[in-house]
Amino acid sequence: MWCLKMPIQIDLSRLPELTNEVYYPLYWNQDRYLILYGGAGSGKSVFAAQKWIFRLLNEKGLKILVIRKVAKTLRHSVFALFRSIIAEWGLTDLFKINKSDMEIYCLNGSSVVFAGLDDAEKLKSVHGINSIWIEEASEITEDDFKQVDLRLRGLTKYYKQIILTFNPVSITHWLKTYFFDTPKENCTKLKTTYKDNRFIDEEYVKVIEELKDTDPYYYTVYGLGEWGIIGKTVYNARIVTERYLAIKDIIPVRGNFVYEYENEQIIDESIEFIEDENGFIAIYEPPIEYTPYVIGGDIAEGGYEFSAASVRNNLTWNQAATFRGHLDTDLYAKQMYCLGKYYNNALIGIETNFETHPVKELERLNYPNQYVRETLDKYTGETQKKFGWLTTKITRPLIIGRHVALLRDHSDTFNDAALLEEMMTFVRNEEGRPEHQEGKTDDLIFADAICLGIRNQQTVSELPGRPKPKLTPAQEFKEKLARRRMHDLMRRSLG
Repeated sequence: MWCLKMPIQIDLSRLPELTNEVYYPLYWNQDRYLILYGGAGSGKSVFAAQKWIFRLLNEKGLKILVIRKVAKTLRHSVFALFRSIIAEWGLTDLFKINKSDMEIYCLNGSSVVFAGLDDAEKLKSVHGINSIWIEEASEITEDDFKQVDLRLRGLTKYYKQIILTFNPVSITHWLKTYFFDTPKENCTKLKTTYKDNRFIDEEYVKVIEELKDTDPYYYTVYGLGEWGIIGKTVYNARIVTERYLAIKDIIPVRGNFVYEYENEQIIDESIEFIEDENGFIAIYEPPIEYTPYVIGGDIAEGGYEFSAASVRNNLTWNQAATFRGHLDTDLYAKQMYCLGKYYNNALIGIETNFETHPVKELERLNYPNQYVRETLDKYTGETQKKFGWLTTKITRPLIIGRHVALLRDHSDTFNDAALLEEMMTFVRNEEGRPEHQEGKTDDLIFADAICLGIRNQQTVSELPGRPKPKLTPAQEFKEKLARRRMHDLMRRSLG
């Protein structure tokens, strides 16, 4: 082994000058998972290599495994990047580079091994790994990652870390589900774009910014570093993405309703919204006096699906609130009761295809404003009226079509990021039927779309009860004069 037993003494005082500011604190990050993702030209791969070289110099005997999906892609990408940084930092005398086997050794006994996941023999021969870098992590599968993760085990002198670098190519990718949709312990995530890279040249910046007009998908992923939408989505992907980017950082008021319960009834005067950052309800527009609202509801059918609801202002059609969570149907119904009361006795229409309990519970609680549908009794031939929304082969495409049109024409009325994320993965299957992609949900989509299906049973004018403003003497005189003139006009017209 080419190794110097004495510790390396090297001046790294210029490290801040050589590193983009956004990454600099991460030299000392020791979380097991360090996720560096975002747009093209952001410098994430450069920093990953810089951090590994920093550790190689400071941690005697460190052994790093660098991985890509295909072995042959390593030589002209990350292997070349290591060699370039070693030369730029003036460290050539401290490293020995084996070009044929793609291995790098430091004088202090630290080393880097490069291997593709398609090179099973080389991977089997690599032992004693302390840390791993997965470049272009979006190329590998979740199973690939789990196998790599399992390799990083046992007691080691130094901290173990896996760095993943990638562009967020698809919102449906396993990386988003695994690291972003649910909290991950011992994990740091950093999103960067070309704007965070002070070493980038102006020509490259121009290339990226031109994508804004030529290829919205590429600009979203490689320019803005946002999760991309691929596939034949039902909703306009560009509009969904633009609205999502506009509202994704808006933090709604979250919480749940509490209430007193007597004689199997909710006491209306006791209903109170209690803020809770983990609450099921997100409020974007507090109730406006004398304003009519509609609430569409969709009940979870089981598994990973959610029970959901969406509240819309029936005058402006602005999305006022949403509900999304796992609750027993009776508790869901009680939250809907309170939500409806909170929004001025809003019209509530809950889907009844798979579960009628919430509708029956609202009826038992004497909620005053449920959507009523008409059905034909097959035996008597008479028309019956029933509470709740029924999604059929006729109503389903109708409300989806209306929802698509609402987004197209009035995207500014959509305020819920989770709803827009569902739209990104709502696609047409092989038969052309709109549905959510496997592993995704559409609960908020249908809750919101049901609002469109039921709104004709809610008034589109201000609710009664607002006191008339008191007239000034001059206004009273004008009103009397107008009434007298109208009276005289009618008398003359009658002869």
